[in-house]
Amino acid sequence: MTSINKKELSAEQSDGLINVLKNRFEKNMSRHKTIKWEDVLSRLKSNPVKLMALDAMEETGGEPDVVGQDEKTGEYLFYDCSAESPKGRRSVCYDRAAWESRKEHKPENTAMDMAAEMGVEILTEAEYRFMQTLGEFDTKTSSWIATPPEIRKLKGAVFCDRRYNTVFLYHNGAESYYAARGFRAVLKV
Repeated sequence: MTSINKKELSAEQSDGLINVLKNRFEKNMSRHKTIKWEDVLSRLKSNPVKLMALDAMEETGGEPDVVGQDEKTGEYLFYDCSAESPKGRRSVCYDRAAWESRKEHKPENTAMDMAAEMGVEILTEAEYRFMQTLGEFDTKTSSWIATPPEIRKLKGAVFCDRRYNTVFLYHNGAESYYAARGFRAVLKV
């Protein structure tokens, strides 16, 4: 079971997660050239709920890392930076309505439900494309992204991946799910 069902992290779990995040931050300075770890750490220590969300991102294979700072709010942006779509979030259809529309072979969960349980948001297309400027992600997998309401009303959903050194946006029925498709998230701290 992932940490999305935990009520709180113990001091040992918090310290362990912070150490993992710090090491990742230091190994990937190109993702956050102007941000200081001490500032991020201060924000993390004052937001235990956000730390739990980061733990859920980590536990499901997202390898969250700081990729920037919101210009309006000053919040630090953590994206899933795993090379492929997080393993613990694959084989899910898009949302609860799509799940309910399936007559048989329903997946265990949905991308939108998991994101809500984790306390994170699914990346938008713009966020996904920005992430791809930081490295090469989803070269063997794909990730659901936030679907515009006008597409969702027609029972569709959108996802992205990177092939041929190009980021592609695709569509599928929101009820579909595949072993190689999950979702990537953003958390603002």
